[in-house]
Amino acid sequence: AEMGMDKASMALVAQHSKVSKALLYHYYPSKDALIFDIIRSHLAEVATAVEAADDASLLPKDRLKALVLAVLKTYEGADNHHKVQLNATSALTDEQKADLDAYVKRGGGVVSLHDSLCGPDPVYFASIFGGAKKHGEQNFSQGDMKYVLTDKTDPIMQGMSDFVLPKDEAFKLMTWAPSGMKVLATVAMPTGTPEVIPQIWTYEHTVAGGQPARSFVWMQGHTYVNFANPVIKEMLL
Repeated sequence: AEMGMDKASMALVAQHSKVSKALLYHYYPSKDALIFDIIRSHLAEVATAVEAADDASLLPKDRLKALVLAVLKTYEGADNHHKVQLNATSALTDEQKADLDAYVKRGGGVVSLHDSLCGPDPVYFASIFGGAKKHGEQNFSQGDMKYVLTDKTDPIMQGMSDFVLPKDEAFKLMTWAPSGMKVLATVAMPTGTPEVIPQIWTYEHTVAGGQPARSFVWMQGHTYVNFANPVIKEMLL
């Protein structure tokens, strides 16, 4: 997490873990497999904590509060896990795609922050998130994010107004799902041609034979301090 997974070799991971490289490769045939297991194990911990905290006897407001607190407690002290999730290469194997597809098919909710919807197959990722971008393309614009809210009545955006988030990245050259997207906010690209592109949205869809699934996407977060912005915190929670 300190130097980014793209720059961290398996030899370096083994050295920091104080194990041999051969032992590391025994359990993880590639760096992508290691990254995926880090993400999967952390999200499994979050899911377990949420299930344990869910008390159907509570009033709806108190039940939601307990669930949010459970998530926040699992996130406390887990910055390195989040950096891996945000910065890791989004190249999934067929087996990993099968895991994700099964999760979505049973109605699982997915949250995508910043670059997590970037990968070599944007059409596939768009089927999960509603929109995606291709890894390796010059598809970002850096500067101040001037958000224009397109649906202030949506529960996620209630109480919010148009706002500016300093020094982050906005994304363009997107691949979109044919339907199901609900745009919550757009940003005009801060540099180059000022295209107006959705940067916050939800995506609702149902896989054949499955349950309704939903994704929420916030495309910023390149600058970690922006997670502490009060407006962003309120929106994400």
